[in-house]
Amino acid sequence: MPIKTLDVEDFGPEATNKYEKIVILSKRARQIAAQEKLELDEKLKYFEGFEDEDEFTFNEEQEQISKAFEQLPHATRRAVDEMLDEKVTFRYPKTEL
Repeated sequence: MPIKTLDVEDFGPEATNKYEKIVILSKRARQIAAQEKLELDEKLKYFEGFEDEDEFTFNEEQEQISKAFEQLPHATRRAVDEMLDEKVTFRYPKTEL
């Protein structure tokens, strides 16, 4: 997969500066990656605790689940796509005076 450069000015609303856009993008990518990891762990947790009788069958099923997750686009790519489609929202934390 070739590396493609992107114009940061195309991301998100015009009111934010490019550094804020990069921070928002990286935080969204981390959210996607964490959610994906939780889903994978949840699916693989099913295989814990089984005895060694059908070890080969379970290994094949675990491998299929892992390969399906590997074929998903990278979390950063999905975050970029969401940001370009303006599906990402953000807000500033409230500051106390």
